[in-house]
Amino acid sequence: MTAAQLYQRPFGELLRQWREHRRMSQLDLSLQAEISTRHLSFLETGRSKPSRDMVLHLAEHLDLPLRERNHLLLAGGYAPIYTASPLDSPQMAAVCDAIRRLLTAHAPFPAVVVDRNWDLVDANAGIGVLSEGIDPDLLTNVLRASLHPEGLAPHIVNLGEWRAHLLGRLKRQISVTADPQLGELYAELRDYPCDQPEPEVDMPGPGDIFVPLRVLRAGRELSFFSIVATFGTPLDITVSELAIESFYPADPATAAFLRDSEKPALS
Repeated sequence: MTAAQLYQRPFGELLRQWREHRRMSQLDLSLQAEISTRHLSFLETGRSKPSRDMVLHLAEHLDLPLRERNHLLLAGGYAPIYTASPLDSPQMAAVCDAIRRLLTAHAPFPAVVVDRNWDLVDANAGIGVLSEGIDPDLLTNVLRASLHPEGLAPHIVNLGEWRAHLLGRLKRQISVTADPQLGELYAELRDYPCDQPEPEVDMPGPGDIFVPLRVLRAGRELSFFSIVATFGTPLDITVSELAIESFYPADPATAAFLRDSEKPALS
């Protein structure tokens, strides 16, 4: 079933699908949303038509992404209320300026901005230490660039561990969004070769506090950890789906290498 077919389904069917996807019974959702189980049942079977406020109320308690709230509104017979503004539109100027300031301030450490499909939106100059030598066509998508055999993968010392970490993040994102495009991306990435064991569960070793990205660059091993930031109060779909991933050196040697690489050469 295509995404278009999915969102043309009746409101009650779509509501039930999301409730089941969230692994909630009718009783669970009715208690959380403070409506009667009978009313919820009538909404799911089409015996009752929801008000616009009820659609938004249920979407809130199902923790639906803004994009999916619009789809639920359409299925209920109402116009979408959340915009999806292009990044180059005037109303997005403040967002783009904030992102650029964050990226610039993070240099010389790498940082990227991605959309909901992990497509690259922006990056700072520090990302060069990770992207150097990668096929430019792969760089349009961060996950492909990381795990493809012609991307960063051959340079990742702990590929099995890092690959399992990224695929786990993507799988959790699919669980939240039920996005079929992300499902296709997951299937593609799973087919990429990997000659290292992939742990099913992140099990820390002695002293470990995060899963590092360990890469060979310039004849030395560099180690990073990352922090992902999102906008805290988005009311626009585009804004809600942006994520900024900032990489930090995980050891003093990596920090020194990145800072030394930024220094201009002496004439």
